[in-house]
Amino acid sequence: MSSEAEFDAFYAATAKRLVATVYAMTGDLAEAEDAVQEAYARAWQRWGRLTRAGDPLPWVRTVASRLAISTWRRTRNRLRAQLRHGPAPDMPGLSEDRVALVAALRELNAEQRRAVVLHHLLDLPVAEVARETGSSAGAVRTRLSRARKLLGEQLTNINKHDEEVVTHG
Repeated sequence: MSSEAEFDAFYAATAKRLVATVYAMTGDLAEAEDAVQEAYARAWQRWGRLTRAGDPLPWVRTVASRLAISTWRRTRNRLRAQLRHGPAPDMPGLSEDRVALVAALRELNAEQRRAVVLHHLLDLPVAEVARETGSSAGAVRTRLSRARKLLGEQLTNINKHDEEVVTHG
């Protein structure tokens, strides 16, 4: 298989899930898509080295995450305005559960959010999350523990609010 065909197959097999991962980290679908596209473009430029080193997905995921978080920080005000005014009319609707989860993830700090997404949404073991984030396994476990507690509180509060709206109109 040629390098181009190998890269195309890798992209087809991993891009959709990577966009979902970065979206979960940032809460902004457009930024996630842009960051993932840029990460794959950078991966193509290094494709030979990346495949010789082993699985290129952790590298692409790390690059996409860093790009998205940097962009997210620079465009925080634009994101707040978009959230205030709602999604653009041509954006597909998201399920209430997904919206609640993304809202709860936004309440976590960036390190906690990244650990949760890598560990719980991508099913990476703690040791792999530690490698990708440049942290110790103990630090990852602490972030996950604190994040789960905060997420539980956030999602419980959202559910209580929804129940009150339904019962009290």
